[in-house]
Amino acid sequence: MYKRWKAVESTPGLRVPGHVLQFWQIQCLYIASRWSSSFLFPAPSSVYYIPNFISADEEQFLLNKVYSAPKPKWTQLSHRKLQNWGGIPLQKGMVAEPLPTWLKTYADKIHELGVFEDRCPNHVLVNEYLAGQGIMPHEDGPVFYPTVSTISLGSHTLLDFYYHLTNTGNSAPSDSKDNPSCETSASEAVSSFKDRHFLSVLLEPRSLVLVCDEMYKVHLHGIDERTCDVITEKVANLDFISAKVGDQLERGTRVSLTIRNVPKVLKTSLFFNRK
Repeated sequence: MYKRWKAVESTPGLRVPGHVLQFWQIQCLYIASRWSSSFLFPAPSSVYYIPNFISADEEQFLLNKVYSAPKPKWTQLSHRKLQNWGGIPLQKGMVAEPLPTWLKTYADKIHELGVFEDRCPNHVLVNEYLAGQGIMPHEDGPVFYPTVSTISLGSHTLLDFYYHLTNTGNSAPSDSKDNPSCETSASEAVSSFKDRHFLSVLLEPRSLVLVCDEMYKVHLHGIDERTCDVITEKVANLDFISAKVGDQLERGTRVSLTIRNVPKVLKTSLFFNRK
């Protein structure tokens, strides 16, 4: 359960623009709307939601860029297809490649929020989800800085959060380009996901969601495979979306830009000369 509290105002820290809504922390719910000054939310576990982070024109521009990428840039998985930009994140590090301008613009815009501290986002994963597709509950893992930022394009989805299997021998899958089988590697745990689901966030088109700290490191997140989402009381941002409890939202094709920082970057010469 969570409580709804007012945001803490005028405290140095996270540089959050006026329309940011931080609505979930492990013990309480903070709501901030139309603030003009900077503020910091003190709890260590948070999800931030920013509706209309980009305009409709920007959304269309980004979709055009995604679908004009060369065909070899796409990787087809069983339940989605994706593009990697910035390099391929691996446990031993990433050989960094420059982000194209159309992605760097938005990586820089998110960097200005301060959610990556002094680090700059250097990796973007583009996912395409058709209606009925999703990704099973997972951890993004230690390859990335413990904050994930995602811009949604084209359609809504529900981002679901789950308690971890801390008292069993099962471990959650990690979502990584170098381990595409992660989506089915924990099938023995699927039956208990429904019981462990405790929170959802409706991600509207053009919105930005930031998953930080313990919400990133301790809990699992995923997208259920369905064509229609029913809005329930578990949707944490009900006060800031047009939908209401009981509404049924038909999914369309959604493209997500997941913008992250890979702390460990390898020099190309060292990577290829290693035996």
